[in-house]
Amino acid sequence: MSTDLERLSAEELADVIANAQRALKEIQNSKRRGVIAQIKELAASIGVTVEIIDGEKSIAPKRGGKVAPKYRNPNDPEQTWTGRGMKPRWLQALVDQGHDANDFAI
Repeated sequence: MSTDLERLSAEELADVIANAQRALKEIQNSKRRGVIAQIKELAASIGVTVEIIDGEKSIAPKRGGKVAPKYRNPNDPEQTWTGRGMKPRWLQALVDQGHDANDFAI
């Protein structure tokens, strides 16, 4: 078999690979359908209904971007806070001193 593959051109080899991948995917899907059918039969035999979500659904990546800062440290302008998550120590210290967090809003 390896000698046959060595005689193929790059395009022919790519076609062989694509066909093999399609065949493999069909075999896997066929097995998956068979297993799902068995699971449903077993569940029905004990009076249980099963919902199986079948398919290759991709999970969309989070689209959230960087959040603009809402608060700035007056003593160090490099330090900012978006208002999300835990309050930074510099802001908590200023609030503990009696300042209002809104005083440092950007």
